[in-house]
Amino acid sequence: MSMALFEFSYLHVFCGVIVALGLIALCAVVFVISLIKLYAFLTLGKCKSTAKMEGKTVIITGANGGIGKETAKDLAKRGARVIMACRNTDSANKVKDEIVEATKNTNVVVKKLDLGSLKSIREFAEDINKTEKNLHVLIHNAGFAETFKKTITEDEIETTMATNHYGPFLLTHLLIDLMKKSAPARVVVVASELYRLAFLNLENPNPTTTLPGYLYYVSKYANICFTKELAKRLEGSNVTANCLHPGMVDTGIWRNVPFPLNLPMKLIIKGFFKTPEQGCQTTVHVAVSEELENVSGKYFMDCKEKDVHSGASDMAKAKKLWEISEEMVKLRPTDPKL
Repeated sequence: MSMALFEFSYLHVFCGVIVALGLIALCAVVFVISLIKLYAFLTLGKCKSTAKMEGKTVIITGANGGIGKETAKDLAKRGARVIMACRNTDSANKVKDEIVEATKNTNVVVKKLDLGSLKSIREFAEDINKTEKNLHVLIHNAGFAETFKKTITEDEIETTMATNHYGPFLLTHLLIDLMKKSAPARVVVVASELYRLAFLNLENPNPTTTLPGYLYYVSKYANICFTKELAKRLEGSNVTANCLHPGMVDTGIWRNVPFPLNLPMKLIIKGFFKTPEQGCQTTVHVAVSEELENVSGKYFMDCKEKDVHSGASDMAKAKKLWEISEEMVKLRPTDPKL
């Protein structure tokens, strides 16, 4: 055999081995991914409650997409009057039409609410208090996240913290009397396990110079502290307050991840994250389940109660955050007290 033929045969065998190893590696990756997805599916929390919501009024912030949209659809199917509180009313009205068509519940309305604006929050709350006889469930679902771009609201508050914490804080205050009158009632706060990556610095409650992406985690930490202090202040009122982690969900909140980081992120999101319908299950569970009627101040994940770390359960820290928040949102003497 000539040297050239020998080298060709050797190269052919070598390439064959490389291809075979590549196929084996690909099959192994597919197998591992399949196992992960199977585990995620089998452990996925699902609201098992069949509770009906006829005669109940629900407000859901950020209900024009993602988890909020699916939450609104689920509660509309149960017969609730659903108020979709959204910044973009054009897209919200299109979603409302979809929900009405899917559920045959025409008692779904859209109202303008920008949680990054204290003025908008007060106008929204004034409208609700004038036009609604009852409010049984208030779901703080809307979330905002930036990555690198730093923005400040018209009230000179960092936008992520304004939308995710200070806005819901003020809105709860302004609607709490209506909820007490409607009791039993529930406040539901969509937080996130990402709070575990953050530190809540009460010495810097308006972190305008901090990386915005990190502040999303901080705002979720604040959500938990807010919920625990709210639950304490609502004791005896027959209004409960609980928070939850919906899971990592494929929603529009990830659209702000910049190029090129968004490319691998898209693969991860599509491959491993929950769908919005799956992601809304814990929100719905906390909002409607009969077993949670007298449960307050708790944190849920996959429709089960879960502990939070010691920092997020520090009631002294929660009280201090509450006092700071009162100043940040400029509570007035005439506002309802908690």
